[in-house]
Amino acid sequence: MSTIPERIASLRQAMRRLKLDACIVPSADPHLSEYLPQYWQGRRWLSGFTGSVATLVVTAEFAGLWVDSRYWVQAEKQLAGSGIALMKLAVQGSLGHVEWLAANLRAGARVGVDGRVLGLAAFRALTQALAPAGVALDIMADPLGEIWQDRPPLPAAPVFEHLPPYATQSRAERLARVREAMARHKADVHLLCTLDDIAWVFNLRGSDVEYNPVFLAHALIGADHATLFVGEGKVSDALRARLAEDGVDVAPYGHTAEALGSIEADQTLLIDPARVTCGVFHLMDPAVARVEAINPSTFFKSRKSDAELAHVRQAMAHDGAALCEFFAWFEAAMAAGETVTELDIDTHLTCARARRPNYVSLSFSTIAAFNANGAMPHYRALPESHAVIEGDGLLLIDSGGQYLGGTTDITRVVPVGTPSADQKVDYTLVLKGMIALSRAAFPRGTPGPVLDAIARAPIWAGGAEYGHGTGHGVGYFLNVHEGPQVIAYRAMPLPHTAMEPGMITSNEPGIYRPGRWGVRIENLTACRPWLSGELGEFLCFETLTLCPIDTRCIDRDLMRPDEIDWLDDYHATVRQRLLPLVSGAARDWLIARTEPL
Repeated sequence: MSTIPERIASLRQAMRRLKLDACIVPSADPHLSEYLPQYWQGRRWLSGFTGSVATLVVTAEFAGLWVDSRYWVQAEKQLAGSGIALMKLAVQGSLGHVEWLAANLRAGARVGVDGRVLGLAAFRALTQALAPAGVALDIMADPLGEIWQDRPPLPAAPVFEHLPPYATQSRAERLARVREAMARHKADVHLLCTLDDIAWVFNLRGSDVEYNPVFLAHALIGADHATLFVGEGKVSDALRARLAEDGVDVAPYGHTAEALGSIEADQTLLIDPARVTCGVFHLMDPAVARVEAINPSTFFKSRKSDAELAHVRQAMAHDGAALCEFFAWFEAAMAAGETVTELDIDTHLTCARARRPNYVSLSFSTIAAFNANGAMPHYRALPESHAVIEGDGLLLIDSGGQYLGGTTDITRVVPVGTPSADQKVDYTLVLKGMIALSRAAFPRGTPGPVLDAIARAPIWAGGAEYGHGTGHGVGYFLNVHEGPQVIAYRAMPLPHTAMEPGMITSNEPGIYRPGRWGVRIENLTACRPWLSGELGEFLCFETLTLCPIDTRCIDRDLMRPDEIDWLDDYHATVRQRLLPLVSGAARDWLIARTEPL
């Protein structure tokens, strides 16, 4: 089964044996992670599409992959010749995969999906849509597991502690905060399945998921004890003893179901329906009372303390210094006529970060995208498919690092040769949008989606739009994408998306011209108190990212004086913060690129 058509054909054979009319393969694991261990990358294995988010649906006669606009260009290339249709999400008149199944399957049909990786909320939406059409949903079926003979094993890397000074609260303190929230919900037991929540609560980290320092686990937290369900051999005896001092037992990863089944009928269980799979949910005794609410730790970890923000600022400074070293090398190499590819950019930038104190890993795969490749927001250069940086155009670099004291994520666009007038217009519109959101002030508790129009207004005024959100939350030496806040007008402005002090959120508007170029400029920001008075409490954004924004692509005629002032002030701060951390060519580059406009 070396080709995608062969794999799809084998899946259809398994579906016939299981009497399934359709099969859904989501991009998920039992913890609903964004980035997945190899063991759970079945959608990628079946479809050949390497993007992080998509849903594959296969019937006897049809196979389709539903992706959003970030991946349309990439998916079109990777699905060519596979027999899998590209299904574009958010296109007017198009159906999502749930609606498509309801509209295209006959009454009495059966749809199979692995309940271990299907979110409870997604299960409920599927059931609600399919039941009126007379279509049954089987969450026990796993045709993929039958045919994936060389499936990678589950990761076995050890778990380690996140220690002071970077861990600014003890494990006991964090467990106490969670238990206080449980008491408010009148819950006796709390189930945690999401890996970033577990890592935060227990002050533990791992390397089971590429780029995210987390480990595969479930956790049950009671009033005076907790159990961590994790793979055999992943927790050392010494760490196990330290966990026991805080009332935390360690049990095998596969014993979660047994523990859920042993919860007493008079106890109340707190679960987050958006952060638990239906497979786990159906292991619970229905006689046990349940409270459904967002995980308390999701809120707690989103609001970084002043001590954590101090470490983040230090990590940002070292990350910015690494970028100065990289860009100094890049410009010198281009000036010398050396051959530089997108792969070289990834290698040199990673090496520059690795030389910095407390660096652990990348926070996501580096996006180094020249000209047309930049029009794919989640493009990744590969040995078999990448560009040489030559001629005229725009180079987009989106990258980030994991440090013991913080997680970084930055996008910069630089000119290669002479950028065109149209490229400069796009670049300037994006910069104006980024500056507008950077300067925003708003009432505390404003839902993040409401802020999106601030960044988009200059871009919309220029007759352009982009398909991704403007901002995502960022963890503290955790996931580079972290909720609950999000700045994206297509997201529902629910109460849990409210902006609160201490939240770290990206600011990354963009414009993408398919087949031509892409522009995205990104800084990370911290939500901070600004003003409090008789008319309310107001917040603002503190820019955390420290790296020059290239001024050679700016169309000065489109910039207002106050926008130029903001950029000059930002560059003055970047220069002042980074000069002590760089020398030689990197210092010269920093000074040159932070000259006032």
